[in-house]
This record gives sequence, C-alpha cells and structure tokens, in this order.
Amino acid sequence: MSHLDVDVIDFLLLTIYPVAALFIVEMVSRVTKSPSWLKLTIQGFVTFTFAIAYVTMITAHWLTSLVLIALGIALLYQARRAKIHPSKSIY
Repeated sequence: MSHLDVDVIDFLLLTIYPVAALFIVEMVSRVTKSPSWLKLTIQGFVTFTFAIAYVTMITAHWLTSLVLIALGIALLYQARRAKIHPSKSIY
C-alpha cells in the first residue's frame, strides 16, 4: 500500500477499529438491555464518526469512508424500521 503512505498493518488496524467499536456498542447494549433501535442508531453514528475521521484526521481513505457511510445509512434505516415496527426487526 505504498501509494497511500500507509503500511499494510496500519491499514488492517484502520479496518479493525470500526469493527471493534461496533462490537463494543453491541456488547454494552446487550448488557444494559437497551432497545435495538437505540443500539442501531448509536452504531450508525459511530460509523459516520469513523468515516469523517478517516478523511480528515489521517491520510485520506476515501473508499473506506464511503463504505462506512453506506453502512451508517443502512444502520440508521434499520434503526428507523426497528422503532416503527419492532416485530419486523431481527436485530
């Protein structure tokens, strides 16, 4: 990955950080028994935060940011669906 000035290990870590954050939100929501729409909303905002950070704070990772934005949109859609029709939400 020399064309981005990012080492392969650094790139893997940048990929693992959002996954770890989503996992932590999942575990906290299970321990606190919070509603699924709240968990999905928080996870959506976490992915948006990582997407913004990956473009502004470090070497620009536009593709990773776009994927995280798409994931955030999907999570917010599922949160809306879970709040409106809780029986239809499998999360």
